[in-house]
Amino acid sequence: MVHGYKGVTFHNWAETYGCCPEMYYQPTSVEEIREVLALARQQNKRVKVVGGGHSPSDIACTDGFMIHMGKMNRILQVDTEKKQVTVEAGILLADLNPQLDKHGLALSNLGAVSDVTAAGVIGSGTHNTGIKHGILATQVVALTLLTADGTVLECSESHNARMFQAVRVHLGCLGVILTVTLQCVPQFHLQETSFPSTLREVLDNLDSHLKKSEYFRFLWFPHSENVSVIYQDHTNKPPSSSSNWFWDYAVGFYLLEFLLWISTFLPGLVGWINRFFFWLLFTRKKESSNLSYKIFTYECRFKQHVQDWAIPREKTKEVLLELKAVLEAHPKVVAHFPVEVRFSRGDDILLSPCFQRDSCYMNIIMYRPYGKDVSRLDYWLAYETIMKKVGGRPHWAKAHNCTRKDFEKMYPAFPKFCAIREQLDPTGMFLNAYLEKVFY
Repeated sequence: MVHGYKGVTFHNWAETYGCCPEMYYQPTSVEEIREVLALARQQNKRVKVVGGGHSPSDIACTDGFMIHMGKMNRILQVDTEKKQVTVEAGILLADLNPQLDKHGLALSNLGAVSDVTAAGVIGSGTHNTGIKHGILATQVVALTLLTADGTVLECSESHNARMFQAVRVHLGCLGVILTVTLQCVPQFHLQETSFPSTLREVLDNLDSHLKKSEYFRFLWFPHSENVSVIYQDHTNKPPSSSSNWFWDYAVGFYLLEFLLWISTFLPGLVGWINRFFFWLLFTRKKESSNLSYKIFTYECRFKQHVQDWAIPREKTKEVLLELKAVLEAHPKVVAHFPVEVRFSRGDDILLSPCFQRDSCYMNIIMYRPYGKDVSRLDYWLAYETIMKKVGGRPHWAKAHNCTRKDFEKMYPAFPKFCAIREQLDPTGMFLNAYLEKVFY
């Protein structure tokens, strides 16, 4: 008999969203999850599955039953010949990456945060950068799903192929992911090189930058022309680091947080802070090299609000210049650094933000110094307006103001996904307030 807890409060990592589920479960087996779903059917309760809790939105919140997958976190099989690994859905990438390394394997691409689960990163459409690389869900070759009625479905290109197209980016609304099989590559090292540039230079030479580096991204510092270009590429160089506690923490975290807190009283300081920190930390060329997963992932130090939309890649220049023009025309609208710009290859996953098109992701951020919320609504609205105008699609894990009408325009396969969702979960057991806005 699975044991549940009352009185648990759930918060996401940034502490921007939270909820008090009626019951909180930490199952250790498929049978225990089945018990929770059977109880939910009997009592007409909704169920929400959570992993690392990193999504900066309310996608994981519920007042019904919450299932935390942290105890279903084993590696089930490593096939070194096929270079594939099968894992339980609750394994954290922070635990998986070193284990893959022991087998001489690695994932070809990873997001910045590693305290996230295998099922969570695929289900929310998590991405990194590299125009030859898709979002993380494109590395999935098979998975198993427990549906609302307790049936286990095996999905891959050869089994339940129609479901497989949907379930790789599942939004937590199709059932409970039990296992995930990921396609790996041989272990590799990366060299990261960062150097200063200008927005005009990067946008005028975008194709050249994309060709020069396998994992290219750049950081724009709003209220300026300043850009930090970041290349990550395969290397045979031994591990080396340019990190420094004084600059990375004393200045890059503690001083920055204090100045951003001051700017909540004097918003005009934000432009100066952006330019000052670029001059202080980003005007020198920096190089470091290490195992791929140690270069891909880094620590998110600040609690923050973020938006991250995928737009057609060819719209990158137009959108960034328009965002810059809006900020220049409205000096009272302030934007923290950086605007992070990344790229992903198109795919055929029904609700992937990169569905049928190569994409540019544009991530904007407003920090919460010492947990204090900063005025951001004008910036958010200006950004969303531009994104919608060019056919943008929001990152599923991050907060946005879109409704079903928007998604029907954005996603050619939206009706197909809805039909699959209604087939797998006809009573809406796996819905919550966030998902109701998406589907109703």
